[in-house]
Amino acid sequence: MTSTQSLPLLQDPERLETRLKEIPPEPGVYYMKDATDQVLYIGKSKKLRSRVRSYFREDHHHSPRIAMMVRQIADIEFIVTDTEAEALALEANLIKQHQPYYNVLLKDDKKYPWLCITWSEPYPRIFITRKRQLGKKADRFYGPYVDVGLLRRTLHLVKRVFPLRQRPQALFKDRPCLNYDMGRCPGVCQQLISSEDYHKIVRKVAMVFQGRIDELVNILSIQMEKAAEELNFEVAARIRDQIAGVKTLGADQKVDLANDTVSRDAIALAADDNHACIQLFQIRTGRLVGRLGFVADAQSGTPGEILQRVLEEHYQHIDPIEIPGEILVQHDLPETDMLAEFLSTAKGRKVTIIHPQRQTKADLLEMVERNAGFELARAQRFADRNTQAMQDLAELLDMPDFPRRIEGYDISHIQGSDAVASQVVFIDGLPAKQHYRHYKIKSAKVTSGHSDDFASMAEVITRRFRKYAALKERGELVKSDEASVLDRHVSATSDFPDLVMIDGGKGQLSAVVTVLREMNLLEEVRVVSLAKQREEIFLPGESLPLPTEADQPGVQLLRRLRDEAHRFAVSFHRQKRTERMRRSRLDEIPGLGFHRQKLLLSTFRSIDYLREASPEQIATVPGIGSRLAQQIYTYFHPAHDDSPAEASFVSTPETHSALNNEENSAISESH
Repeated sequence: MTSTQSLPLLQDPERLETRLKEIPPEPGVYYMKDATDQVLYIGKSKKLRSRVRSYFREDHHHSPRIAMMVRQIADIEFIVTDTEAEALALEANLIKQHQPYYNVLLKDDKKYPWLCITWSEPYPRIFITRKRQLGKKADRFYGPYVDVGLLRRTLHLVKRVFPLRQRPQALFKDRPCLNYDMGRCPGVCQQLISSEDYHKIVRKVAMVFQGRIDELVNILSIQMEKAAEELNFEVAARIRDQIAGVKTLGADQKVDLANDTVSRDAIALAADDNHACIQLFQIRTGRLVGRLGFVADAQSGTPGEILQRVLEEHYQHIDPIEIPGEILVQHDLPETDMLAEFLSTAKGRKVTIIHPQRQTKADLLEMVERNAGFELARAQRFADRNTQAMQDLAELLDMPDFPRRIEGYDISHIQGSDAVASQVVFIDGLPAKQHYRHYKIKSAKVTSGHSDDFASMAEVITRRFRKYAALKERGELVKSDEASVLDRHVSATSDFPDLVMIDGGKGQLSAVVTVLREMNLLEEVRVVSLAKQREEIFLPGESLPLPTEADQPGVQLLRRLRDEAHRFAVSFHRQKRTERMRRSRLDEIPGLGFHRQKLLLSTFRSIDYLREASPEQIATVPGIGSRLAQQIYTYFHPAHDDSPAEASFVSTPETHSALNNEENSAISESH
């Protein structure tokens, strides 16, 4: 029997009203939880009771996303604070701790890249990424940057101006590469520079991406003059070159605006019924040094509420020194004083938020709004193209509604070795990479030298949909009239696809249909296949492909999905193959580490020669004693030992050539 405490509050009006009366009309933070005690949403308000009650008013028009959340709320908790600014700071910390699903306002827009500096490492890496995921708390992301070309040129110039690590991995094990001799790298791979000194260099680089060009030039000028006074002219000349490079870098990024010394950010948006494109201009000492872009759901709130949330999320993830002294906003924010107090506390100086109405500052905001309008037009073009493609695909497959979530599957291997599969997801016609998934094929029918794509695809589909088969067996797989998710199990089944595409022909499709029929899911899962050669679409039970044109929007959407599934599968297969090749049979010998393996191969040149060597010849290698030499010899000649444990590997002439080529190159690559 279901407990009333686990029921959603909407289904228990008496308990809902009691809980709402318990919430005080004071500033603080509130939690929304579901029946499994998972945190759905964390919010703040200067009047907790009014804000929480607004979620349950019948006359309040929520977006579909928030309406879905409200239907799941089973409990509400709150924390009272003294001030609104404390509530904002507490909300930020709690969101980082719990990461609630419904707290994501900004969409996962992959077109804007970030620059990451891994401050948590002894020798920080600097790289461009489109996935803003904090691995460790000390790491920092700068951006997102609208112009990826400018960002790449900036990073390239930075690596020429400052001595930084140029490679993600060392080229040689015991010596630095040519970049060290050219002065472009301080010898990070061999630790020829201390971690503290390298952090000092990277801190100067960070100032470039924080827009603090003039401040960096002043610091470098002081260091140059000090080196010249100490007659260290070589160091002074190197710093002089750095100053020239930094000034060139600043000239590439800056556009003169007003003749003032105030650091300010200006933010504005342009919106339609579905999308809100936000632009944030960073002005430092009167010049434009950065332009950041964000995309939000236009139905998530009023323009002022959207700008407020964007500013809160943006400034919570940057260093306090990057917070400007003045922020220009296009619309009045609902909680301006609270945000200003929070930013002032974080920065340690007063931060002013202004909604200008006239003169220069209003003209600046108008320019930001125009740029947001261009981004909105671009987003609308993409949305129109994707809507047209989904509509055409729905008509082609005779579907009652648009296939908003489409999943694509592909298999990758080389003659059965390192067999893997990929699952890629398109939502509203766009890749949703946070939902991508890899599979390692476990089927006994797939071994090295023997492939079975039909069995592999059947295994992947079985693993993907077995949870839905269990729900249907319990009678809980019931589609809702409002959305293509399960009404009573939204959190568990919100990833149910509208369409599944298999990369292959009738054979792969038949294998998948057989599995779905055995799982009793053939009626729920809509599946098609796309053959590679002629781009033909096959439906279950049909011997002939659908009549289509190559330039149809729906067909092109399936081709983009198929190509992405193929790319994702091949990249994972290559990764697994590389890992296998880097593992040597010598790893199985106890006491024989990478260094000794390298010494052995340096002496004997190949596994074949090592196999033919005697224990005495093996023992002549530095670091290899007589006892270890005997173990190595016994490993390759198990017939000379009575222990069955040593006979786990049987060498045959057929395996010599292929394995030796892989192992010799793999050990060299590992070192």
